[in-house]
Amino acid sequence: MEKIKITIVDDHVLFSRSLSFLIGSFKEFDVVGNYSNGKEFIQSFAKPDIMPDIVLLDLNMPIMDGVETMKWLKANQPGLKVIALSVNDDEGTIIKMITNGAKGYLLKDTHPKTLYEALLVTHNKGFYYSDMVSELLVNQLVNTGNKVTLKEREVEFIKLACTEKTYKEIASGMCLSPKTIDGYRENLFQKLEIKTRIGLVLYAIKNKIVAVEK
Repeated sequence: MEKIKITIVDDHVLFSRSLSFLIGSFKEFDVVGNYSNGKEFIQSFAKPDIMPDIVLLDLNMPIMDGVETMKWLKANQPGLKVIALSVNDDEGTIIKMITNGAKGYLLKDTHPKTLYEALLVTHNKGFYYSDMVSELLVNQLVNTGNKVTLKEREVEFIKLACTEKTYKEIASGMCLSPKTIDGYRENLFQKLEIKTRIGLVLYAIKNKIVAVEK
């Protein structure tokens, strides 16, 4: 059976080599590339040798970080499956990566068993978000079902929630008070059966409220 090809983009040499060794111990996978920053990685597409099936992309790198790299991949290699790697679980950062096309988000202290599962699930199903969001949210992203009827202002709020704006900035942009925005948020959480802003992003992606390359 042909192995699933993995590329690692991370500027920490020790971590990158350790990760390569770990992934090499999984019988289904093979590391086919290691790059120290996003620019070095995207330059490899000029003369592609082996196209990876999955990319593990560090967020904090010199020269070209993970977010900028993800934006380039969204525009130029939208079919490539990318799992973001980070040392933090900041909601805003997760939203940036998801809305730019990342198929997963893992913390760097993730257990090897979870990494194995994430790689396998991403290859087979196209995404892996269960480290950061509940199973309910993942189901909302991939399962079909009846759409909830949303008001125009609710759709506007959801679109803004998929950006880097804070709730206070969203309130200002919609010419509403922060208290009213809090009400929009809580009502949508209840209506859509979600618990976090990340849930709103996943709902928006699934229902094409915001455009994300697949």
